Amino acid sequence: MLGVSGGVDSAVAALLLQRAGHDVSGLFMQNWNDDGSGDCRAEDDRRDAVAVCGRLGIAFHARNFADRYWHGVFEHFLAEYRAGRTPNPDVLCNREIKFRTFLDEARVLGAERIATGHYARVDRSHGRWRLLRAADAGKDQSYFLHALGQEALAATLFPIGDLPKAEVRALAQAADLPVHAKKDSTGICFIGERDFREFLARYLPAQPGDIRSADDGSVLGRHGGVFYYTLGQREGLNLGGVRGRAAAPWYVVGKDVAGNILYVDQGHDGPWLQSRRLVASQATWTAAAPPAVEFDCTAKTRYRQDDQACSVRVGDDGGLDVRFDAPQRAVTPGQSVVFYRNEECLGGAVIDATDARFGGLAGGAAARVAA
Repeated sequence: MLGVSGGVDSAVAALLLQRAGHDVSGLFMQNWNDDGSGDCRAEDDRRDAVAVCGRLGIAFHARNFADRYWHGVFEHFLAEYRAGRTPNPDVLCNREIKFRTFLDEARVLGAERIATGHYARVDRSHGRWRLLRAADAGKDQSYFLHALGQEALAATLFPIGDLPKAEVRALAQAADLPVHAKKDSTGICFIGERDFREFLARYLPAQPGDIRSADDGSVLGRHGGVFYYTLGQREGLNLGGVRGRAAAPWYVVGKDVAGNILYVDQGHDGPWLQSRRLVASQATWTAAAPPAVEFDCTAKTRYRQDDQACSVRVGDDGGLDVRFDAPQRAVTPGQSVVFYRNEECLGGAVIDATDARFGGLAGGAAARVAA
């Protein structure tokens, strides 16, 4: 059972599975109901998915998982923003919807395995399944798939994981697939093309407060709500020339949720944004357990970041203490830190705090890991 999205990647995945002799069916997942904004593209994507299945002569199924998505992903998304963190809903969606709810439904429909158009690879080595980076490093999506466990990996195929994106496009065009020229979707699926802050304000009403200088606490302007901003952000601050300050861009460097204060500083790589240590929780490991209580590896704290050398220590409660060889910019609570050893993705966890100046490690988070 292939997850058909209406995009070119899943269409070529279906084509390759069919050419390999698999009995393929397609299932379209609708994870977000139209909210009346006109920004939901689910119906357009559904029509494209139907067209792809029709072109290839494979069965088409559709299921609405919007209620499960709301309770399993979106409510968590809002709670994290309300707490001043910046969540990554794609990670949770993959774990809870695309590789759990979808897998369960595929089995109900008689499928033995599932497949998707993700850029990643799976293999089996020394008695366990491994999640590997895609061959196309620029499109690799293992960062978003790090929370998949052995059951999901054992049941999953990634047919385009060995291909560069350009070849995927070429295969789609050569096979006259109706989506061969369709633009790739970007961003969070339920937000679409609309303004992010406008969308979030529907659920988290604006709470204006002070924008203050990180250096001396002076008030520089006003914001609409600290949860609308993330660390390292430059856009949307509306800070023009500030008397007595250099004519340089301002960046978000800290958030005081309780005080409703946004702290900013000048300089893309300023000291307020730098950290060398983080603590994380809710760890998941593709092998079901970490490689060791203490180990060295590389990690990413955001998608498409270059690998960063680090050491990891696992606490008695499963929490992680991660220390990097080099300073890291704008490591953000709520985001995922994902671990790699060469081509293999080992797993990841949710960042709780860092040793940046506003990172919170001087408080309880550090004490819990140390304990």
